[in-house]
Amino acid sequence: MSESMIGQSAERLFSNNVDKKLLERFEAGQWPAALWNLTADSGFGIALAAEDRGGIGASWGEAYPILRGVGYWQAPLPLAETMIATLLLSLAGIDLPDGPVALIEEGTLNRIALREAAGGSRLHGQAQRVAWAGHCRWALVALAGGRLAVIDLSDIATARLTRRSDHAGEPCDTVDLEAAPCLALFDSPLPALALPLRTLGAIARSAMMVGALERLLEESVRYAGDRVQFGRPIGRNQAIQQSLALLAGDVCSARVAALVACADAPSSQNRDCTATEFSAAVAKIRVGEAATRGTSIAHQVHGAIGFTHEHSLQFATRRLWAWREACGSDAWWAQRLGEQAIAARGAGFWPAMTTRRFEPSPLPPT
Repeated sequence: MSESMIGQSAERLFSNNVDKKLLERFEAGQWPAALWNLTADSGFGIALAAEDRGGIGASWGEAYPILRGVGYWQAPLPLAETMIATLLLSLAGIDLPDGPVALIEEGTLNRIALREAAGGSRLHGQAQRVAWAGHCRWALVALAGGRLAVIDLSDIATARLTRRSDHAGEPCDTVDLEAAPCLALFDSPLPALALPLRTLGAIARSAMMVGALERLLEESVRYAGDRVQFGRPIGRNQAIQQSLALLAGDVCSARVAALVACADAPSSQNRDCTATEFSAAVAKIRVGEAATRGTSIAHQVHGAIGFTHEHSLQFATRRLWAWREACGSDAWWAQRLGEQAIAARGAGFWPAMTTRRFEPSPLPPT
């Protein structure tokens, strides 16, 4: 399926089925089952998965319109998580599960231990801020040492969920695992990525944030043209024009960074991860900075009305604030990129800019 076909399908599906009423029902606790079924029937959840495992086999660039559409229309679905999970499962030759899939990566907030028992491998520990865990039966878990596991979150005896939400009102749950059986346990098909779920998640979140930023810009320009004060639209005010120009520039640069990250991301057709982490870091940093300034500008243009729950602006800005922190904040990725730049030393800096990869330089002999 071509990028244009995927883009047209995503725009048609989201524009026809996501509106303010659906978002309000979702925040009141209603899972949009019909919307999920439509996206599943369209193959969005398996867009990145290999064709020989039942997926579409699209590249990240071809699937970009789906992720961008989730952000632009603020579709309350775990599509990004499911797309990443089905990609990794298909690359490993694992059958794809039905329904949405949550992602858990062992790390600072997630302390997970793999233990062998008579009945097979089991997971113990706690994972925090797991997006959409309460709406997913399955979870793909990335363990230390480059191994991945699939667990069943519906088994309340081994997986207990504490419901929480982020700034956007989207699920961000705590999961306690007590001898959760591994339905599948396998080596990562992308061993070059030390943090596969966080890295690919940062790329997906960047694309989603670009969509939300584009929506923010459109609403701000429209409001500035419609809102009349002292006999003329506020958009004729030079200060507001300058602010909107800054927002437009941030949106354009964020879009380019996200598209480059998608181009450097591994797919079912090309597993090359040479520039993936570098481009993911750049995208998350640039998009995160754009979100910080962009939400401020949008609310300044809209004034007090933009902060009200009745106005649709807050659906985009709250998601930008939540997604800015998900899968590593811009500060976290900047620190990681900075550490790599220091390790590469001065001689390695420019080559890294052109190859989008930092190669650590050996220290000179003392």
